[in-house]
Amino acid sequence: MKALSIYDILRRPLITEKGTNLQADGKYAFEVSLHATKHQIKTAVEQAFKVEVLAVNVMNIRGKTKRIKSGYTTDPSWKKAIVSLKAGDKIELFEGV
Repeated sequence: MKALSIYDILRRPLITEKGTNLQADGKYAFEVSLHATKHQIKTAVEQAFKVEVLAVNVMNIRGKTKRIKSGYTTDPSWKKAIVSLKAGDKIELFEGV
């Protein structure tokens, strides 16, 4: 299996209302690769943002099924990671949003 780079693992930050509420606790949400493990996600966040990660929680989000004119279609499934940082660490990408 091909090794994943930091930018293959971390697809994009999730900037939502629930995600911004988690920032007060030092937690940040990312969309990640379907094939990424918790250890790979932890390493990628630490290298990309120069912070110390305490925990990574991962959830698989199933794609929604929608009805169209002649049948059904399904959005692609994706993976979400909630990353908890050490007290005092921040990711500047999320600040001021």
